Amino acid sequence: MNTYIDSDIEIKKILENDNSYVNRNEIYCNNGIFLFQGDALNENTFNIEFADLIVTSPPYNVGIGYNSNNDELSYEEYLEFSEKWMANCYKWSKTQARFLLNIPLDKNKGGQKSVGADLTKIAQKVGWKYHSTIIWNEGNISRRTAWGSWMSASAPYVIAPVELILVLYKDDWKKTNGSKQSDISKDQFMEWTNGVWTFNGESKKRIGHPAPFPRDLPFRAIKLFSFVKDTVFDPFAGSGTTLIEAVNNDRIAIGLEIDENYCELAKNRIINSTNILELNSA
Repeated sequence: MNTYIDSDIEIKKILENDNSYVNRNEIYCNNGIFLFQGDALNENTFNIEFADLIVTSPPYNVGIGYNSNNDELSYEEYLEFSEKWMANCYKWSKTQARFLLNIPLDKNKGGQKSVGADLTKIAQKVGWKYHSTIIWNEGNISRRTAWGSWMSASAPYVIAPVELILVLYKDDWKKTNGSKQSDISKDQFMEWTNGVWTFNGESKKRIGHPAPFPRDLPFRAIKLFSFVKDTVFDPFAGSGTTLIEAVNNDRIAIGLEIDENYCELAKNRIINSTNILELNSA
């Protein structure tokens, strides 16, 4: 049974009643997957509540050379940027939405900053409720950029090779809307409800994007925190990883990406990494 068709029609009906097309460009919309070029900072990019689950990794403000984003803001500007896009996502989410936010634990570039703690506070400030934190253990000690004082207590640097995945929600944690159909196995559930996830990061060179995350991250998030046919949203779609995992696991996928070149990268990855072409010919 092709579950994408009914879902596709439902989302199209919603989008037809949304008068905000001037704020985004349609890049690829087909069989339950919707990729738009647009800005997560613009509150009028969408004027509807559509997201059941948000899975994203925003810019970290560590000097990555994105095409269309300044990744070297002052820390105060970065926190303002974060508050704005998280408030917009809250506005675009359904009442029982979950929000899986992949962010650094901390950073030392430009001074020691408690990024994870600060963004957790901001998320709650704009309305999101806190549920828990997953530790993503990349096991990548090469990310160390300084030892501080070598073998001395004068000024050592402690750097954990982990990232955070905040688990947030909108109004109610218990999910009663949607299809109520879960597709997670017993082993997956037992493993992933352990709050430490261990898998490798993704290769920038292989993907062609300066900051891709591995498919394992949205795959686990989607299986554990959403029902089949739910709408999964990524406001920083990048190379399209969240959208690929959403559509391949019978969810509706909606992505927003500000950069035209990354939109094309995401579009090509979606076409080459999903069963969309097969569905088109069915």
